[in-house]
Amino acid sequence: MTTSKDDILNKLRSQSIPPTDLPDLQSIELASQWIRYKDPAEQFAEILTSVGGLCVRVKNVDEVNQRLSELTAYQEASQVCSQIAGCGQPNVSIPDITDPHDFENIDFAILPGEFGVAENGAVWITNAGGPARTLYFLSQHVALLVPASEMVNNMHQAYQKLGFAENGFGTFMSGPSKTADIEQSLVIGAHGARSLTVFLVEDAF
Repeated sequence: MTTSKDDILNKLRSQSIPPTDLPDLQSIELASQWIRYKDPAEQFAEILTSVGGLCVRVKNVDEVNQRLSELTAYQEASQVCSQIAGCGQPNVSIPDITDPHDFENIDFAILPGEFGVAENGAVWITNAGGPARTLYFLSQHVALLVPASEMVNNMHQAYQKLGFAENGFGTFMSGPSKTADIEQSLVIGAHGARSLTVFLVEDAF
C-alpha cells in the first residue's frame, strides 16, 4: 500500500529533466549581464535605508564627527569606543579589553568597513583578530566608516575583491539587527545592533 507521500515522490522521479551545463562565470558575455548602477553610492544608500540603516556621505573624518554629534544614539551613549583614529570621543579603550564579553555594555561603536555593495546595501567587515570583532554585534549602536571609493555594484564584484589566503573573520553587514520570525512582525535590534549608520568617506582615513 502506497502513501500519498510515495505517490508524490514517484511522480517527481518520473519527470525527466534534461542536463544543463553550468554557466561560465568568467565569460565576457555573462559578466556584462551582472547588474550595474549609474550611481552605486546612491543605490547603496537607498537599499541601506530600506532595511533600517542610514547612509551619510561625508568628505572626511572631521565631517563624520560633526554628523555623529547630531545622532541621538551617539548623544545619549555612555560608553563609546572607536577603531578609527580621531573619530568620535571614545571613553572605552579597545586594547584594554581581553574578554569579548566585556563589550556587552558598549552603547556606541565606531568601526571600519572595507567596502560597500550597492546591490544589497551590505558592507564587508573584517578583523585581524582579538575580541574587537564582537563590537559589530554586541554594541547597541554601530557606525561604520567606509571609503567612498570602495563601492562595488553587485555581489559578483564583491566576491572578486575577497581573498582567503589565511584563516580570519569576515562577513557582510547590512542594516541593524532585525527579525520578523514571530507573526511576521519586524523587530529591529532583536539580536544585535539596534541601529547602523554607514559613513561613506571621500578622503582617506
